[in-house]
Amino acid sequence: MSKEKESVLEGFKAFLTRGNVIDLAVAVVIGAAFTNVVNSLVKGVINPVVGAFGTKDLDRYTSCLQAPCETNAAGEVVSGIPIMWGTVLSSTLSFLITAAVVYFLMVLPMAKYLARRARQQAAKERVEEVLEVSELEVLKEIRDALVAQQRGPGRSAP
Repeated sequence: MSKEKESVLEGFKAFLTRGNVIDLAVAVVIGAAFTNVVNSLVKGVINPVVGAFGTKDLDRYTSCLQAPCETNAAGEVVSGIPIMWGTVLSSTLSFLITAAVVYFLMVLPMAKYLARRARQQAAKERVEEVLEVSELEVLKEIRDALVAQQRGPGRSAP
């Protein structure tokens, strides 16, 4: 194998073993599982609630752009141009639920945690700054005492 091919394979191996790539893969797998949960929630809870005002299946909400819209027994459109806004509504509800869960269970707590951590870090830096200032004051006092000691009790400053 040539040296260039080896370096490409080594680079690919380094890319795969980086922590963020593995984290991304885990996030994609969890996201796919979470999508199933949200879709089940929409189909099992939201659709029946919306169905109380109309049909239970949101996918059946349609309008006809060019009348008459006719379908055969298999549900395929034979004539007309149907607009399937129920499918869009269902997908929008799935998106909103997903976004709400991600925001309230992941983003908001993480933002609060990071803000609290930043406040703690700022407080720690203020304490260190005060310690540095007090150390500087102590060193100045020591310097002044040494200078006064070198001059002697009866000598004045030059």
